[in-house]
Amino acid sequence: MKFPLVKAAAAFLACAAMSAGPVQAQQATLRLISAFPENGIYVQHLQAWVKKFNEEGKGVLQLNFLGGPKTMPPFEVGNAVKTGVVDIALNTGAFYTNVLPEADFLKLSDVPVAEQRKNGAFEAINKVWNEKGNMQYLARMVEHQPFHLYINKKIDKPDLTGMKIRITPVYREFFQALNANVITTPPGEVYTALERGVVDGYGWPIGGIFDLNWQEKTKFRVDPGFYDAEVSLIMNLPAYKKLTPPQLAYLNKQLLALEAQNGFWDRYAEEETARQAKAGIQTIKFDDATARRYRDMAYEVGWATAAKQSPEVAARFKSLLSRPAAGSRP
Repeated sequence: MKFPLVKAAAAFLACAAMSAGPVQAQQATLRLISAFPENGIYVQHLQAWVKKFNEEGKGVLQLNFLGGPKTMPPFEVGNAVKTGVVDIALNTGAFYTNVLPEADFLKLSDVPVAEQRKNGAFEAINKVWNEKGNMQYLARMVEHQPFHLYINKKIDKPDLTGMKIRITPVYREFFQALNANVITTPPGEVYTALERGVVDGYGWPIGGIFDLNWQEKTKFRVDPGFYDAEVSLIMNLPAYKKLTPPQLAYLNKQLLALEAQNGFWDRYAEEETARQAKAGIQTIKFDDATARRYRDMAYEVGWATAAKQSPEVAARFKSLLSRPAAGSRP
């Protein structure tokens, strides 16, 4: 008498498994990594988004955050995305120029990301990212974060003759044009380099120096800022193409929601500026004409460098990512 019940139960479980199969198959999990430390503001901002993404995407799409630089060295992340070792990465163009030299051009944009989505810039970016990097450029998570020159010797004009400045590829040519002796060191060594006088200063966005405790060894910040720290999500192209229409629609919805939060970075810049002043970092300001020349020079050098690396792409990007005239920049 028990056998029919057992058979019925078995049949029920089999049917349940079969009916559940297609539903479960519709959910995909993407591996996400960051080129930035987990205790920094970029990843903190990202993780809040990931939490919301996973809560609302159950049964459709999930993100598995693997970690930051402790999981993978920052300069290897770009290639990991290209080759499919990971699916998505939070990265900045300067960190994967070894894979895609054009990635560093995005720092030169002074057009808001919302406008880039309307004026053809995103399509132009993805044409290059697809063809040369095997990647899809998904979204720009950080904007309105200008770079600044931070120094320990006061200057009254934009001339760094005799000064040793720690650089990354982002502003190497610009600081060289200002006559600086440039030095490359990992971020983790900058504090000691400042402490020992190995470097007299460094370039960095308006935010983030407190994450590294550099404010303890920094005396001055030069205004105005220049360029715009570009921190974005990039995705392995084959993985992107494997997404089903519902998964792709959900991903795009959440990416737009992420970019819609970019007003946060304006407030963050204001807070960090005030925080630096409170920490004793003094502001060096040039007269209006000199300040304008200083900032315009940064863009002139940046676009000239881009043109040497990839003339056609640089020309196309400049037409889409730049304001009509340098004088119109705020």
